[in-house]
Amino acid sequence: MTMTDRYYQTKSPYRPQQDPSSYEKAPTGFTPVYTQMLARHGSRGLSSLKYDLAIHNMWSKAKAEGALTPLGEKLGEDTLKIMKANFLLGCGVEGITKPGYGNLTQIGINEHKQLAVRMLNRMPDFWKQITDDATAARKVQVVTSGVDRAVDSGNYFAQSLKTTQPKLNTMLSYPAAPGPFPDTGTALAQASGTDRFQLYFHKLVAKTDLVSKVDSPFYATYQASLAYQAFKKDADLIAKQEGLFKTAEANAKGRQVLERLFSKAFVDKVESGTYSFANTGSFTFSSADGKCTAPTTLSGDGETTIKSTADAAALLYELYVIAPAMRTEAGVDFASYMPAEQARFFAELNDASDFYDKGPGMTEKGDVTYKMSQMLFDDFFKEVDAIAANNLANAAKLRFAHAEIIAPFASRMGLKNVLQQIPKAETFSYKNNPWRGDYVSPMAANMQWDVYRNAAGKVIVKMLYNEKETDFMAKCDSAKLAANSYFYDYVKLKGCYGK
Repeated sequence: MTMTDRYYQTKSPYRPQQDPSSYEKAPTGFTPVYTQMLARHGSRGLSSLKYDLAIHNMWSKAKAEGALTPLGEKLGEDTLKIMKANFLLGCGVEGITKPGYGNLTQIGINEHKQLAVRMLNRMPDFWKQITDDATAARKVQVVTSGVDRAVDSGNYFAQSLKTTQPKLNTMLSYPAAPGPFPDTGTALAQASGTDRFQLYFHKLVAKTDLVSKVDSPFYATYQASLAYQAFKKDADLIAKQEGLFKTAEANAKGRQVLERLFSKAFVDKVESGTYSFANTGSFTFSSADGKCTAPTTLSGDGETTIKSTADAAALLYELYVIAPAMRTEAGVDFASYMPAEQARFFAELNDASDFYDKGPGMTEKGDVTYKMSQMLFDDFFKEVDAIAANNLANAAKLRFAHAEIIAPFASRMGLKNVLQQIPKAETFSYKNNPWRGDYVSPMAANMQWDVYRNAAGKVIVKMLYNEKETDFMAKCDSAKLAANSYFYDYVKLKGCYGK
């Protein structure tokens, strides 16, 4: 069974989607002059002590009551392995900023190292030319959201570039962060190579990002971020997302999962609400190998709850989807706890929830879920505009961010099978919408634009999405060089996007 068959969705470990040997060749006379990329961080562990602790607390209650099946007995040990691996994630690993929950796993580190090598291999003559021509002094810009796992992904990617092509070492550039922000009071210093407005636009806050001046080029992005954060509390959104898990079918599928692990009587108590569980309590883990000298103690916040069989299975699904990324650290396989039929069902609910707040969402809500990506959208075109104007200062721009950036950007780009909204009166399902988390934003998801030019100065562009040649939005098909080509005339492409 392939990973896609097992429904890991936005937690799917990364796999390139096309064999590079099958890429369309550039037309005669065109040579590569520039490339740019937006990438999600690599595969990670759990973001915090939530799903694992709630499941552990449910399991502990069943254990105390003698309500475990033989398969259920195994669940306790495997959940503790996941917890311990997350507590200590990144301990002793060179390049991890701060060990613990939310860090890249070894698989995630390798995803970006290998992505960098494939980028170099895709256009070997281009990279050789820019590194051999020292007089050109072209830059390879590296920019991140400033959040640990994105910063670390960028560093591993850059290190892999330098290892594979040592001459790139002097070409890597980390531009100054936008600012100073907040723009009233005391501004906070941000590391070079950080751009929260382009790469963390879903969570801009007054403390670090306040833009009070209406004429600032950052004002619209800041306002769009505030509008999105308000939308996250929107009654319609909450009703849609919570409603997904409150159907008779969701509870029935949840019961099917739970009855393989717990006695029927125990599952009855979960279903009736007699038993409920949350991520409460504290745990301490230390590293037996001495790589983390101080033991780590964390407490749950009690906000992740199990109040139904659907809730329980949905949280178990979260452990199921994170386990493949943590093979090296935890060495557990949750597939036995989540049969394929149920995995597909909870994947669909997971995708539905993400569709509503990260994807294009409800028709009536307009562009609130992706309007905040406008500055990033503009920057992609601005970079190619510079090449078209014969400004070759930048050879590449590499951006590292998050699923919450990739998904809205794919919507803003109007990618086929991505920007298709659903009226509020309907509910997202795999039958009525093509949006899929494992396509839009798996771990290390990436969009790359390769830019070519001929002697006459004509510029053409090709897009790769997860390393697969991909069309721009449908109404831009007229900008293609040929009906079946992935190369676009840049002037026409830009016009079709209203630039």
